[in-house]
Amino acid sequence: MKDITPQQNKVLDCIKVYIKETGFPPTRSDICKEMGFKSPNSAETHLRALEKKGFISIASGASRGISIIGEDSYKESNNIETDNYPIIGLVAAGSPTLASENIEKQVSCPSNFFGSSFDYFLRVKGLSMKDAGIMEDDLIAVKKTHEVRDGDIVIARIDDEVTVKYFKKPAQDTVILEPANDDFSNIEIDLKSEDLFIEGKYIGLIRES
Repeated sequence: MKDITPQQNKVLDCIKVYIKETGFPPTRSDICKEMGFKSPNSAETHLRALEKKGFISIASGASRGISIIGEDSYKESNNIETDNYPIIGLVAAGSPTLASENIEKQVSCPSNFFGSSFDYFLRVKGLSMKDAGIMEDDLIAVKKTHEVRDGDIVIARIDDEVTVKYFKKPAQDTVILEPANDDFSNIEIDLKSEDLFIEGKYIGLIRES
C-alpha cells in the first residue's frame, strides 16, 4: 500500500473508531462532523485517496459503503489480541445456523473490534440491505440473542430461510422485517399463525479484500 498523509490517516482513524463505536461505517456527513470539514466533498476527496492507496474500499450506491481493508497488518502492528470466529455461509435448509455443514472456515478478529461481543460471522447473500452499507459477500458479525428492539438489524429464520433485515414490531402479534433497498418488499409475519425465530442481531461487518 502507498504512503498515507497525516490528514488521510486521521480520516482512516475516524472511520475505524466510528465502526468500532457504532458497528456501522460512517457516511460522508458523519466524517465531516467528526473531522470538522465544511463540505462532504472534502470527505469524498480523502476517501477516494484512501481507496486508491488500498486502505479502504467504497461500495457504489451505498451511503455507508465504506469498509476497512488490510486489517491483519493493522492488528499485528498494534499488538491486538484476536479470537477465531466461524464464518457461516449459505445455511442448509432445516439445519441449525451453526451446524458444521454451514461453516465455511474460521476467521481471526479482535473480540472487541466492533465495541461489542459477537459469536460468529454470517456471509451475506443478496443486496436487500445495501442502503445500510451491507453488500453481497460481506461478513456480518452476529451476536446470538433473542432480545432485539425496533430498528435493530436482525438475523431471522422463517421456516428454513435465514434473512438479514431491520426488525420492526408494530403490534403484539406482528413483526415486519424491513429491507434497506427499495427493490425489495417488507416481510410481514403474523406470529399467531407463522413461526419466526430470531437467530441474533447485527453488530458490524468486515469486507474481505
